[in-house]
Amino acid sequence: MGIEINQIGSTFAAEVTGIDLLRRLTNDEVSAIEAGMDNYATLVFHDQAFDDDQQIEFSRNFGEIELAEGAHVRTEAQRRLKLELADVGNLDLDGKVFDRGDRRRMFNLGNQLWHSDSSFRPTPAKYSLLSARAIPTAGGNTEFADMRAAYDALDDETKAELEDLICEHSLIYSRGQLGFSEFSEEEKKIFTPVRQCLVRSHPVTGRKSLYLASHIGTIIGRPMPEARALIRDLTEHATKPEFVYSHKWKVGDLVMWDNRQTLHRARPFKDTKEVRDMRRTTIAGDGPTAAQIAA
Repeated sequence: MGIEINQIGSTFAAEVTGIDLLRRLTNDEVSAIEAGMDNYATLVFHDQAFDDDQQIEFSRNFGEIELAEGAHVRTEAQRRLKLELADVGNLDLDGKVFDRGDRRRMFNLGNQLWHSDSSFRPTPAKYSLLSARAIPTAGGNTEFADMRAAYDALDDETKAELEDLICEHSLIYSRGQLGFSEFSEEEKKIFTPVRQCLVRSHPVTGRKSLYLASHIGTIIGRPMPEARALIRDLTEHATKPEFVYSHKWKVGDLVMWDNRQTLHRARPFKDTKEVRDMRRTTIAGDGPTAAQIAA
């Protein structure tokens, strides 16, 4: 049986069957997955029992892996996983669940805000691939929102207003929304705001989408209160239920999404003492969406 891709969300997201991602893929299989991503923006694969090396090898079919530098890991001594893997779980180096007040846990709570991975980098992410190694018994879903359908639903006047707007993105902005302000001087330098277009066009389909994220702090050329009010309103519009797919995880699931066309957020789970071990590989984009500030 060959690959089958069937839509599961109202406007996007699909389930992929008939493929084992743990073996070396053919060129045709890679092309089929890429075509599915162009069309559905979010793909769900079940029963893919990756180890770290297998996940890395599979991810390299789609481009260069973005190294997981920065984020909640302050020193190499705190790093639990290889640099190719972003650690979005809740475990320390000894495999113990973070204490409630652990700085790393506080930092990762920002993942519960709607965002696009690495929009705070000059070259933002293309794809993200998240593997479920251990999950809590209740809660912990991940929600995805279709930024193409959200853009299409805007009126022509609003589309014209947004067309040429440039936003500033930084992890400092998103964490600040939750009252997290514990940044070293080195981190402040790493998270210097970068510029991204508010409206993007997909390089293959040409379809336009909103490029939103909780990482947005302002819009170039607009007063900050006005800019943040507009971003808030756009995010409320773009994450209406009709644009959202919620994924309920099973161990062995791999979900792959296109950060150029979607937003996502993690949802809380009931017992914060339970293990949630999730490992993400991230495929780097092709370049900045907007010119950066000269040094």
